[in-house]
This record gives sequence, structure tokens and C-alpha cells, in this order.
Amino acid sequence: MISPQELLNAYANGAFPMADSRDDPEAKWYTSSRRGIIPLDEFRVSSNVRRIVRNHHYNIKFDYAFRDVIEGCADRESTWISHDIVNSYCQLHRLGHAHSVSVYNKKWELVGGQYGVSLGAAYFGESVFGWAKEASKVALYWTHKALEQGGFELWDTQFWTEHLARFGCVEIPADEYEKRLDDALKKEASFESVSTDME
Repeated sequence: MISPQELLNAYANGAFPMADSRDDPEAKWYTSSRRGIIPLDEFRVSSNVRRIVRNHHYNIKFDYAFRDVIEGCADRESTWISHDIVNSYCQLHRLGHAHSVSVYNKKWELVGGQYGVSLGAAYFGESVFGWAKEASKVALYWTHKALEQGGFELWDTQFWTEHLARFGCVEIPADEYEKRLDDALKKEASFESVSTDME
């Protein structure tokens, strides 16, 4: 298992762990010459997602059932989220540095979620999943709301993908990322529940 301090030190230096499979006993550390971020003032979702949010189609919880959320993210044919990574981030969650947004249907069954790591005013989005219509996008919507409300300045997605680009993700060079990360680490932010009645 990766210790909380080792994880936090790695994130503070722009590195993050990934395993080769669910049962991989060792995680490898990665950095990137180009980094994906979502500028908080440029986040966007489709009108359909906004309509789902507005109609309270799903129930939302913050920092609730964290292990269930990370296990949901790992539940796919190929995953970098090993059992050791799950346990490591659950420990980080208990210390207040790993957070989740969980999405439930009206029967209170988990259908989507997102988890990540906070350090200073930087948030490192780790993974997201959805088992129901637009549930993963709803999780990202409420993650953005929590980051906005909490005073975060950097939303790191690690990689740029065409999928994340739909939400406003852009790719920046490593030197620019390092400056943004350094600035964010000098400030404080807080990941807390957002009132879902605000919409």
C-alpha cells in the first residue's frame, strides 16, 4: 500500500500512481510532458445534463461511501486502479485529502461517481464512472460545483482526452502546469458538500 505522505508528496511534485491491472501488487509513478486541466471558469456540460440536474433526476452525495465510488471506477474490463490503490486512497480519504461525489438513482442505488485528491487549492481528478444515463457527467457537474464553492484554483485531469475536452479540458505544457500547481499549493481550499437545491 502507498502511504498517505508518499501520495501527497508525489502529487505536490506532479506525479501520480497507476497500476497495470486490478491485481497488480505494485503501482508505477507517472508524470507527463503535457498535462490535462479543466479551467474552472471554462467548465461546460450539455443542456441535457443541465436538465437532468435541474429536474433532480439523481440524488447526490459528497464524500459519502468513498470506497464504493472508487470500486465503481475500478469496475471495468481494464483498469489501472488496483486493490492496493483502492486501499491507499481510502486511507487518504480518512485523512481528508481524497474526496468523492456519488450519484444515486431514486432507489438510492449507486449509479455513478467521481473521486480525486485535494492538496492546497489543487484538485487532482482521478477517475469517474457511470452506470446510468449521463450519471458520470452529472458527477463531474457536481464536482465542478464543489471546487468552485471551495475556492479551488486548479483542476488537474492528468491527461487530455477527446471525452474530457467536451467539459472544457485543455492541454498545457509541463512548465506551465508546474507554475499553476505551485501557485495552487500555496493557497487553501476546502472540498465540501454543495446544496443540490441550488439548481
